[in-house]
Amino acid sequence: MPPLRSTGRFPEAEHPEYAGQYRLEACLGTGGMGVVHLATSASGLRLAVKVIHAEHSSDPEFRARFRQEVAAARKVSGAFTAPVVDADPEAERPWMATLFIEGPTLAERVKRSGPLSSEELRKAGAGLAEALRDIHRVGVVHRDLKPSNVLLAPDGPKVIDFGISRPADSDLRTETGKLIGTPPFMAPEQFQRPREVGPAADVFAMGAVLVHAATGRGPFDSDSPYIVAYQVVHNEPDLAGVPADLVPLFRRCLAKDPADRPTPYELMVALRGSSPSSSYDTQAYIPAPRTPDPRTSAPVPPDAVGSGSRPKPWRSRKLRWASAALAVLVTAGIVVVRTVGDGDTSAPAPAGPRAEQTFRPWSVPLRGGDDENRTPVCAAAGSGLYCTAPGIKAARLNPADGKTLWSAKTGDSAAQTDEGMTPVLAGGLLQVVAPGGDRLEALDPESGEVRWDVDISRYSTVRPAGDAVLLATDGGLVRAVDAATGEERWTRQRGGHGTQWTASAGGDGLALAATPSTDGTSTLVSAVDPASGDLLWEKRVKGALSPVQSAGGFLYLLSADTDGFTDAVVRLATAGKPRAVRRIPLPAPVDQAQATVTGDTVYLSGSGGSLLALDTGGTKPAQLWRLETSVTHLSRPAADARGVYVTAGDGRLLAVDAVRGVLIGQTEPRMDDGRYTFASVLPAPVTAGDRVFGTAPDGSVFALDARDPAKW
Repeated sequence: MPPLRSTGRFPEAEHPEYAGQYRLEACLGTGGMGVVHLATSASGLRLAVKVIHAEHSSDPEFRARFRQEVAAARKVSGAFTAPVVDADPEAERPWMATLFIEGPTLAERVKRSGPLSSEELRKAGAGLAEALRDIHRVGVVHRDLKPSNVLLAPDGPKVIDFGISRPADSDLRTETGKLIGTPPFMAPEQFQRPREVGPAADVFAMGAVLVHAATGRGPFDSDSPYIVAYQVVHNEPDLAGVPADLVPLFRRCLAKDPADRPTPYELMVALRGSSPSSSYDTQAYIPAPRTPDPRTSAPVPPDAVGSGSRPKPWRSRKLRWASAALAVLVTAGIVVVRTVGDGDTSAPAPAGPRAEQTFRPWSVPLRGGDDENRTPVCAAAGSGLYCTAPGIKAARLNPADGKTLWSAKTGDSAAQTDEGMTPVLAGGLLQVVAPGGDRLEALDPESGEVRWDVDISRYSTVRPAGDAVLLATDGGLVRAVDAATGEERWTRQRGGHGTQWTASAGGDGLALAATPSTDGTSTLVSAVDPASGDLLWEKRVKGALSPVQSAGGFLYLLSADTDGFTDAVVRLATAGKPRAVRRIPLPAPVDQAQATVTGDTVYLSGSGGSLLALDTGGTKPAQLWRLETSVTHLSRPAADARGVYVTAGDGRLLAVDAVRGVLIGQTEPRMDDGRYTFASVLPAPVTAGDRVFGTAPDGSVFALDARDPAKW
């Protein structure tokens, strides 16, 4: 890796040649913290690389703040920010690389062209409110929102520069007597109680930013920062020039008491509702796609790749039906569907040729309660489509038309559709977890009647493996029950703290456990016979690894760096000897990666909207393509020979060409109203023959023709 050159105290030290592996091509701007350079990644992404001033590099407090900025930017990385691609806060000259975004700042736009029009103001405000909603959802408070930190990109406003942001539980506190922020856009509590600054301060700043956008000046205007500070704390805002219908809303944003200010969601709804444009309700929140390079990409459909809602890291309250790396639907040939060919993740077509010829897309509601998590979770098995939803323990749908064949309602909206509720067909019965997470029930797939059930309250992991179901405690005690009868087969100590389980496809497959070492430098992979509990073999592999799936005689795992970002895919041979290990590094780390495997190709999605394909079987395994969708919240991918499919947080289903890595189709958003616009659970799509099944926050289950995504 090239060194970071020119790090002395002379002027040329502000223009180093490299930051990590990135050659710095041009200077984009200079600020108090550092210099921002233009660079290009190995895969061709245009990057904005911030390199910290040399004078700050030796300041421990400054380095701590920069580490916090990197962490905050990574947490909120998505459609409304510049996604972080790489960073090294520990370098001699700390640096951070984000995607380069075309467009002026709001400050530049107002200075050059004057205040925004009424319609522009509402659209920019709605986008900014949605950005704050996503930022706050991951526990970050920006604390320095101002016109120069808002980029007006073609696909909507982007919030940048998290240099003084902090998480709500941060141990890094403002020093006594040191005010941090920009006075015209600081809330009263930032002057009076800087240690108690919360999300409402960003709402105050947003109000001041929108006043500036509407009038060309702030609501508290003076050449003296001391006078501005006094005005912010004691005076009423000057809203002259603001559109009359927005004055009450902006006045609420600028309230002295944080409790009197609206939430970002309330702002988003109010600004959307006040727009006179009939198309604004839906289009204002769906950014247009980045224009691909015509020299390397096929045309992208005109309908845009848009924004989703900011993901919250999933944590099961009572159990893990699957490891987080495996994600929501077990469609990868592990349990739910049998592998077709060499690791193909498609299920057999649920109907014959005649039905395929007459198949038409369908969408049906699936709700049995009024729960916060309304998105159903589905899995294809045999000739059925099995789903769970709030208030519905399980239901079987006809894949041809979506008709409900049977439904087992719970009468309890606590039956939340998280990863723990994914229905799985094993031992000829449908395995589901009852509401509350305390019992495993096996249902007749033809009628939905309970055939057996077992108490699982002491177990944190439930994993079907062949014709058995493994129940594991956090301490590594594993109990196996027969999937057909519920009778106990064996109980043994297998694994330990942090063990994650997966299984190979088929009734005679292995149960595979990945147990991290106490120092996090290696992972012990163990193969267990699900029928007897016998330990068949063990292999220690370098790195902190999480299993994805077992297919085609290999176990695929994701490797995490010290920051928890996925930096490589590891492939371990599970058949024959020696058990060869192949490590395929990623050109850039992926945050909160989720993956699936088709043949020798691993498809990964990241929390910031990255989608990439990695070849693991060639003589020179490497990344095949990477697509930045700008969708904040993506599901785990599902894939077949034609396409890669992901669900977005707003209910859209996106299709990407599996070979070229370009968008080839997407559906319209399927959002609910009010507090249900954010999907905290984001199930992966389900592939079955020529069909793709999806679910959405509005409570719908829908089916599409996978052969022609352009018509979605």
